[in-house]
Amino acid sequence: MRAFFGIIAVFLCLGFQAAAQTPGPSQPRSPGAQQLSALQNYQSGRDLEARNRMSEAELYYNEAIRICQDEVSRNAATRETYAVITWTLRRQNKHADVITWGERGLRLYSDEYRIVETMGEAFFYLGDYTRSLSYMQRFVNAIPQGDRTPMAYFFIGEIYRITQKYRHADIAYTTAVRLDPGLPLWWYRLATVREAAGDRDPAIEAYQRSLALNPNYREASDALARIQAR
Repeated sequence: MRAFFGIIAVFLCLGFQAAAQTPGPSQPRSPGAQQLSALQNYQSGRDLEARNRMSEAELYYNEAIRICQDEVSRNAATRETYAVITWTLRRQNKHADVITWGERGLRLYSDEYRIVETMGEAFFYLGDYTRSLSYMQRFVNAIPQGDRTPMAYFFIGEIYRITQKYRHADIAYTTAVRLDPGLPLWWYRLATVREAAGDRDPAIEAYQRSLALNPNYREASDALARIQAR
């Protein structure tokens, strides 16, 4: 009988130990514990950022960067390593770091145009429009029909708008909305440069396209009313 109770006690002890070692449902698991790749961590961060859950997104972004840096330190980095780390740093608004890692990546993979486009964005936000334009033009020349090509043309339009080259901006924005016509901001920007260049009717058309996509776009409706009242 004592032997029987002794066996029961051992099993109970082992059961308590196992329960103590197993995370409960209320215990969050870190991104690293999920054994996601750098790209998967980045994508999870983007999904959370899109839902305005930035503090959680930062955990995944930081893990993506850690994995990429580890791959570099182990000489296991690929072109994707450098693409992911630049994307992630860009989402964290660490634009100078994007440039540093982007230049390292392009020294190894000069044809990695995903890095080229991301560096174009980073230079834009750093206010270096000359270098931003150079990288964006390099990207669209190499990838005329890529997923990021409409965005690259939008940034080109932004640079020309800011530097008051309105005809050039018109061409860039027009290309952007041709490739991706569903964003009211892009039509609004196109309308503003057309208006600035004195092209009244094309500007009205672009304002109307913007409002068709978002009837509550106050800036577009105000601008349309202003230009039609002239």
